[in-house]
Amino acid sequence: MSKSLSEQLKQEVEKRRTFAIISHPDAGKTTLTEKLLLFGGAIRLAGTVKARKANKHATSDWMEIEKQRGISVTSSVMQFDFNGHRINILDTPGHQDFSEDTYRTLTAADSAVMLIDVAKGVEAQTIKLFQVCAKRGIPIFTFINKLDREGRNPFELMEEIEQVLGIRSVPMNWPIGMGRELCGVYDRMKKQVEQFQGDDHSVIKVEKVEDYRDPVIREMAGDYLHDQLCEELELLDVAGDEFDYEKVKRGELTPVFFGSAINNFGVQTFLENFLQLAPKPEIRQSTEGPVDPTDEKFTGYIFKIQANMNPAHRDRIAFLRICSGKFERGMSVKHVRAGKEIKLAQPQQFLAQDRDIVQEAFPGDIIGLFDPGIFRIGDSLSQGSEVTFDEMPTFSPEIFARVTVKNALKHKQYQKGVDQLTEEGTIQVFHATGVFDETILGVVGQLQFEVFEYRMKAEYGVEVQLLRLTYQFARWVAGASLDPSKFRINSQLVTDKNGNYVALFENEYAMRTAMDKMPDVTFSETAP
Repeated sequence: MSKSLSEQLKQEVEKRRTFAIISHPDAGKTTLTEKLLLFGGAIRLAGTVKARKANKHATSDWMEIEKQRGISVTSSVMQFDFNGHRINILDTPGHQDFSEDTYRTLTAADSAVMLIDVAKGVEAQTIKLFQVCAKRGIPIFTFINKLDREGRNPFELMEEIEQVLGIRSVPMNWPIGMGRELCGVYDRMKKQVEQFQGDDHSVIKVEKVEDYRDPVIREMAGDYLHDQLCEELELLDVAGDEFDYEKVKRGELTPVFFGSAINNFGVQTFLENFLQLAPKPEIRQSTEGPVDPTDEKFTGYIFKIQANMNPAHRDRIAFLRICSGKFERGMSVKHVRAGKEIKLAQPQQFLAQDRDIVQEAFPGDIIGLFDPGIFRIGDSLSQGSEVTFDEMPTFSPEIFARVTVKNALKHKQYQKGVDQLTEEGTIQVFHATGVFDETILGVVGQLQFEVFEYRMKAEYGVEVQLLRLTYQFARWVAGASLDPSKFRINSQLVTDKNGNYVALFENEYAMRTAMDKMPDVTFSETAP
């Protein structure tokens, strides 16, 4: 084993932190992402969400429909350096309609940052995303945002995190006041106080103190707020959870940070602590056994495919998470599913839509590969071995529509668009099993249909018509006694892109009836 490569891999893996930010829409995720990039010097000016109506759109939101709506629609990847670390942020869409792409992106992260709005607490979308992270047992760090506004009591929020998500929390810092009264936060671990200064809170001063009883804080915050701080922290010292790094690593305890991303407040403290505590790229499970990031043989897998990132070039980019070894531009690797060698000639790294050709990359990094149509989500690439990483799950769609093309002459462009957007995970396509070959689309959320229509027209020049169907459930079905004639009332039997049978049901009653009639048939929420 060449000492130099082995040493280089160890050093590079130590430096890497790859994480996803998860939240409900409007919790301030794009703002936090931008402030983190700002610290890394990756962008000179953070385009605030407030300024979106002008031309200053957030860096991580690049697709036209995102600019119009002011939301993140596709998962972006951003990379920057800070304090000797190489950071990869996976910015996942918070909008509930994009859960499928979001779920897949979480498989490429080593940890997650959960963003919570101080006024709204734990919201529906956060719960779904948290569950995906919890299943994988990855560490979760919590940033309670928008402290510059009136919000709920910090103890109440901690209790909600435990009640709703089932995870204990340990506050790393504590707010001094809230909303208009907010004047700073006390760092419990480093025993220092971070205070706001100036009318617009643009200056942040950090000062070391003895502990939270230090008269310096009383002078800064006044008697009322200092008494409140002492009372709350005394209670926390007695009744709160102690910091336990092993529990954090196992995803059983979440370190909590309070701050206000829009004012840059608490963001740097959070980033510095996070880089110390978050895990470096870890061992990944595969068909060939555990894969250690410091193994010299290169391995990685595709977790996302994005078409037309550059509309002028009609390109397709496959996002690859590197799991082990060193990636070098132009290297040959085995495409395991296809069983052939391919050359990785134009790898790219991202700051959202801006891309640079990358010469080398290491475990934990996310690189974009030019895709001439050979990749699928879940594909593994490796040097030599037939390693396959755990497959990406396919999530059961909940909304269905029949699709027709307005102009029959554009069938070829329509087919290309449907194929590409299916591989990208924007939609799932099903075909009726009866006499008529009708195409049925399935999505996890309504907005995916809007994006499908928008992109078909903008990128492929095809206008489509969607007719909503009454089905609400999809189950993959298999078994020797499967009888297509049993799916006629309130249900329909279709096939997915791989030819597997899928039953669509209008309601839970219809689904249960089918299950009772065919006890030997398996009904699964995910594709085989």
